This record gives sequence, structure tokens and C-alpha cells, in this order.
Amino acid sequence: MTTTTGPGVPAPTTRRLTQYAAGGGCACKIPPGELEGIVAGLAGPADPGLPTLLVGLDDGDDAAVVRLDERTAVVTTADFFTPVVDDAYDFGRIAATNALSDVYAMGGRPLVAVNLVAWPRERLPVEVLGEVLRGGLDVGRAAGCHVAGGHSIDGPEPTYGMAVTGTVDPAHLLRNDAAEPGLPISLTKPLGVGVLNNRHKSTGEVFAQAIASMTTLNAAASLAAVATGARAATDVTGFGLLGHLHKMMRASGTTAVLDAAAVPYLDGAREALRDGYVSGGTRRNLDWVRPHLEAGVGEDELLLLADAQTSGGLLVVGEVPGSPVVGETVAARDGVTVVVR
Repeated sequence: MTTTTGPGVPAPTTRRLTQYAAGGGCACKIPPGELEGIVAGLAGPADPGLPTLLVGLDDGDDAAVVRLDERTAVVTTADFFTPVVDDAYDFGRIAATNALSDVYAMGGRPLVAVNLVAWPRERLPVEVLGEVLRGGLDVGRAAGCHVAGGHSIDGPEPTYGMAVTGTVDPAHLLRNDAAEPGLPISLTKPLGVGVLNNRHKSTGEVFAQAIASMTTLNAAASLAAVATGARAATDVTGFGLLGHLHKMMRASGTTAVLDAAAVPYLDGAREALRDGYVSGGTRRNLDWVRPHLEAGVGEDELLLLADAQTSGGLLVVGEVPGSPVVGETVAARDGVTVVVR
């Protein structure tokens, strides 16, 4: 396992988890355009005898939501990926924080999670897996969420995540199809973990600022968004800021005007971009959004805005105290969901 020694300092290691997988973190998601083609047609009319499905497949939201009564709905989600960092304990913390984020992105509170594991037993000791699970358990405890068992298989690459169940008040549900024109857009975490993680995978350099961001729960941001009366939100993960903003605007029938200069980045992100540490997932994100994009900035800036994030912040239509406003919503423009200035 590795030891985190500080930004830019190679960590002494006996094994590097990122070298056991082709991809890493949310950057290894199936490309958004391809994924939409796969799931197209799977959504259909709900069985009238079942509890009301408030959020399903239709708009690619962060989690499924089923109403139980007027004041309670169940939120359920699953998220897993291959290592984004070399340290096993940090990998567990990051994957768990990311899985819980989908519940927070809906305005909910996670109650119970179960582990999802694939592990190459012949290549990696099970003691390393124990550290991954310990990281996930510690995040669950910090979130006030039970971590109760799970499921594991012997797989070719180390993979970890969680299936999470929570609750939300339907009156305060955050969803990606509820944006309205004339509102500010807030971003609750800086961007840049994608290029920093890609640099880490290539060089072994450790970036404490990226780990700190990826292990920060979105609980406080979610509570703040709900308290201000926000109705539309999503979390920024593998499709990048541009991809998730495009999905939200398309689902809502609105357009976003993004102020590129207002978007915060982690230290070292621009240097990692300059040095070429851009993932294929990031380039696919930009290619997917580009037909719906009106851009007044250069390609490098667009790549940072499309950077595939892991365990990113919340993108909220509304002003969230303590978080930067990075743009605004406007009435829909024909064929354009995002304008970058």
C-alpha cells in the first residue's frame, strides 16, 4: 500500500492499486452518449399497483426515488469503480463518499449502504481489500449511514463501491429536470481531480488536495441547497461539469450561461492539463457536449470544464451560501444547452 506524503511527492509503495486497472474512478464510466443509447427504451409506464416512482430512468438523474407517503420517499443508488489512488484506505473512502453523493444530490439523507466488491484474489492480498473496506466503513460512520454487509466476487480488476438507500421529503427533492430560467448556478467543490488523478496514475505523485476534495461529503452542501429552496441539482462526476450541466439543462428545457473565470480549480490542475494528463473520458465528455455548446473560450479551458471528476461537488440551480456562483440559467436557446463565456 502507499503512504500519502503531500502534494507532488511520490509515495513509497510496495504496490500501486492504480496499476491493476485500465481506468480509474468515475473516468472509467461508459461514455455518456453510448450509455444513453444502451438504456434508451428501458423506461416505460409504471405499474399502477406499485408505489409512485418519482424519479426513474427518464432523465438520467443521480438516483431512483419512490414515494412512500406525502412526507417520505426512498432514494436508492449504486456506484462503484476501479482505483483512482494507490492507497487502499483512501480508495475506500473516495468510493464510499462518491456513492453517498448520489443521495445528497437528490436532497436526501443516506441511511444504509452495502458494499460492492470485485477483487483479483490471485494478484492482490485480501488484506489490501480489508483496508479498502475499512475506508468505506469510516465514511459511512462519518455520514451517519449504516454499512451492513454487501456482495463480493473474484474479478480481474480491483473494484469497490456501494449500493446506498436513503430517504427524502418529496417536497424538498432535488432533481435534474427542475431548473428554471433566471437563477444562479452554484458549484460546491473545485474541479481538477480528473487531471490530478491521471497524473497520479502515471507518475505516482500524490495530491493531498485532490484526496481531501474527493473524501469531503456533500452532506452540508445538500442541506444548504435544500434550505435555500433549490429544486434542481446534480453532482459532478464522470461526465464532467459540462456533461452534467448539459444533462440538467436538456432535461429542464433551459440553457446555462457559464462564467469560465468563476469556476474554481484545485491547485495543480492547470499544470496537469498543460503537461498532458487528460483522460480519454474527459475528451469523450467534451465531444458529447460540443454539438450543444456555444463556447467563447479556448480548447484547454473546455477540457478542464469537461474534466471527468470523481466524487465531485454539487451543481445547484440556486445560490448556495459559501459556494461560488459560476453562471446562470436562461430561457432555452435552440439546440444550445450550455454557453461558456
